[in-house]
Amino acid sequence: MKRRQLMRYARTGFLATLATGLASGLQTYQAQTNDTLSVQWLGHTCFLFTSAGQKVLVNPFRTQGCTAGYRPPTVASDLVLISSQLLDEGATEQLPGNPRLLYESGVYQLNGNQVQGIQTPHDREGGRRFGTNTAWRWTQGGINILHLGGAASPISVEQKILLARPDLLFLPVGGGPKAYTPQEARQAMLALNPKMVIPTHYRTQAADANSCDLVAIEEFLSLMNEASIRRISSDTMTISSADLPATGSVISVLSYNF
Repeated sequence: MKRRQLMRYARTGFLATLATGLASGLQTYQAQTNDTLSVQWLGHTCFLFTSAGQKVLVNPFRTQGCTAGYRPPTVASDLVLISSQLLDEGATEQLPGNPRLLYESGVYQLNGNQVQGIQTPHDREGGRRFGTNTAWRWTQGGINILHLGGAASPISVEQKILLARPDLLFLPVGGGPKAYTPQEARQAMLALNPKMVIPTHYRTQAADANSCDLVAIEEFLSLMNEASIRRISSDTMTISSADLPATGSVISVLSYNF
């Protein structure tokens, strides 16, 4: 999709600045009749969230480099959230249907509910190399979701207030120049104190060996002695608020069906 089209979508949906959105209080993007959430991993940082027929797609990508061996995530959805216009998290031109598309930070109104995009640097140089990243925060199926996209810089005090404590955190862990290293991911997780974490943005067998600078998920998991780790033999999981731990954090690792 051309940049002009992206900007038109963003102008249509934009309501207020981050500060105004925080003051008004985040509400939800969720069906009011369902308290379960289906999460499907489509590769890299791309996930499809479904609850009561409402589908949210985050970070569709083009299959190249670290994503070369994944299937194109061309799935139908009602809403598409993208963290940047880099091709590994912002390739929208082949999506079916006519979903609503959001890509800029801000607070957006969707059928009486809200989604919040929070801007962070996409590298360790204040965004000078790869620009900005948008972390997305919303509630669906009764679950408070935070998808950090390709965050690479430490979480500041101000960002921590905006990001709040998520029920479900999607955390990049594989390193490279535009996302957290395993050590940086651990620090971000400790700062946000989520109830459940799903790691993203790490090296898998999908990677082109000559053009992928990410490390495998095991480097992150080996650092997480304070968290419970569970491996799920599927690319999809269904959760409700009752599945979330009362204390501590659990790391859920989904499996891609190559």
